[in-house]
Amino acid sequence: MFTAGEIAERIRTGKSTSREVTEELLDRIAADTEVNAVVEVRREHALAAADRADAARGARGPLHGVPVTVKECFDVAGMHTTWGNPAFADYVAAEDAVIVQRLERAGAQIVGKTNVHTMLADFGQTANDVYGRTNNPADLTRTPGGSSGGAAAALAAGLTYLEYGSDLVGSIRLPAAYCGVYGLKPTNGLVPQRGFQVPGTPYVPSEMPRLSTIGPLARSAADLRIALRATAGPEAPYSYNLAAPRHRSLKDYRVGVVTDHPSAPVTGDVGDALSDTIDRIAATGAKIVDSWPYGVDPNAQAEEFGRQVELFFALHGGEPTAMTVDRLLATERNRLAARATWQQYFEDVDVFLCPTSFTVAFPHGSTTIDGRPYEAQVFWIAHAALTGHPALSMPIGRTATGLPTAAQVIGPWHEDDTAITFAELLQRVS
Repeated sequence: MFTAGEIAERIRTGKSTSREVTEELLDRIAADTEVNAVVEVRREHALAAADRADAARGARGPLHGVPVTVKECFDVAGMHTTWGNPAFADYVAAEDAVIVQRLERAGAQIVGKTNVHTMLADFGQTANDVYGRTNNPADLTRTPGGSSGGAAAALAAGLTYLEYGSDLVGSIRLPAAYCGVYGLKPTNGLVPQRGFQVPGTPYVPSEMPRLSTIGPLARSAADLRIALRATAGPEAPYSYNLAAPRHRSLKDYRVGVVTDHPSAPVTGDVGDALSDTIDRIAATGAKIVDSWPYGVDPNAQAEEFGRQVELFFALHGGEPTAMTVDRLLATERNRLAARATWQQYFEDVDVFLCPTSFTVAFPHGSTTIDGRPYEAQVFWIAHAALTGHPALSMPIGRTATGLPTAAQVIGPWHEDDTAITFAELLQRVS
């Protein structure tokens, strides 16, 4: 199936029309009876938008005429926003989220919304009492990950050309890894979150630490760049320009690598795929630096991330934290110190490569995975989540039974395109 960028080019050059592409996509969505990734569509609206795109003179943007979907938790005017909670089953958004506005400004048309776990509360699975369970297209008995499982599954099943999800505890990167697509957690704060809140809750801008980020999922690294350029940057009057990648050739990259850790030991399938990937990178002439950054204690940072998640929920209406003021201040100092340590590391290294998860997609309903705790999925995604650095998951192969394997690429603060370009270049040599 074509990527979003390829579809935009076909529409621009007249090889396809937006109407044709949109009708074909809507028909595929309607025919799906197994994956259950796209849970609401607006067919007539989408076809009318496609006709307007075909009638327009010249492309309105890099996604002109391309039909896309977004995670169910983002507001789209006239569509339901339930967060998978029956209490919000009748809630219809009155306004578009900022990322929806910006995607449409880039020429995309939102044709539907994808499934989530109830209240986005599971990073490993996607099911709720409003829309049911989403299955992994590679094996319907296995999870697509969560809570953006519908987003990743829709891409893998050919039910969308581009997606937008959210990531607090790996909810973009883990589904991307389990479904074999690309998913980017941008630098924290890079993409505005207005229109991404629990139904009926007013949006209140905050300068408090925000672990939760929103970002794109796609079928290629190049599509991640297109989507990020369309949506990144604070709302007026603030502005931000996406930094150019450090290198344009894979051989010029300095790549930090870690393939395993006792706290979340990787399965053989994941370890073999990651080792093969590192060998391919080294064969290009890229410099390989085999170790964690100096000064990083992986276990301590993973534990600190857990405390930050507790603080995040306390700040956003959850259970009050039992932290004392001294403990809270220490937690913030630890977070900022971790960011500084990683950023110093990126003065000598361009990207850091490690597993996205220790495992491939696992059976629905699992509470342990290969004899390891369910929460072990969080270990590898915790470090970039704690520090706010951009991190993307990219597919690097398949197991003998056809399940996707993945690697995580972490980049320097506000240099998302360095990580994206590295993944794009690596995609070409895979």
